[in-house]
Amino acid sequence: MSVQRDLFASNRAWAKAITTEDPAFFQKLSGQQRPEYLWIGCADSRVPANEIVGLLPGELFVHRNVANVVVHTDLNCLSVIQYAVEVLGINEIIVTGHYGCGGVTAALEQRPLGLIDNWLRHIQDVHRRHEPMFVPLPEGAARANLLCELNVIEQVANVCQTTMVRDAWERGRPLTVRGWIYGLADGLLHDLEMEVSLGDDPSEVYRHAIAAAQLRNAP
Repeated sequence: MSVQRDLFASNRAWAKAITTEDPAFFQKLSGQQRPEYLWIGCADSRVPANEIVGLLPGELFVHRNVANVVVHTDLNCLSVIQYAVEVLGINEIIVTGHYGCGGVTAALEQRPLGLIDNWLRHIQDVHRRHEPMFVPLPEGAARANLLCELNVIEQVANVCQTTMVRDAWERGRPLTVRGWIYGLADGLLHDLEMEVSLGDDPSEVYRHAIAAAQLRNAP
């Protein structure tokens, strides 16, 4: 009961602080959901989506999973994208990874963890696709950081290939999909130069982002 008591106390303190600043905040929030952004991020507890970008509840629509992976058979993630694009009318999708990602590190080291190994195979596929880029790098953090970046770039490419995003572009929607990465050590976001908008060639943007990642992580 002490855990529940502590969390409930924190919740009430948080709600009080919000209403002190804006007495009508929760009344307005309960009326309608109008976020401008869809955030696809990692489930890591050190990466709280709203807080990182300084947004309040209701301003960011969020989907999180281990290592911010977008898989075309994941109906959970695809449903979130569809709801965001077709119902909420969101025109900004941001895939955000982070350095020091445990899922990415486990995929790189191929450490057996159980059921999640099946999920991490998607990241191992990313590593295998770009394996020559890792050869000149020392083992450890340098390779893990590169894979964290490449994983974000690949997932942005996957988002761009979903039927919801492709259909939105065909209808002329000004939808943008971009890839960022977050630094646990300094709390800062970094642009990975993987940004695809209406009229862009996703393949060309992808090639540029991969080249930029290689240059950025060169020994």
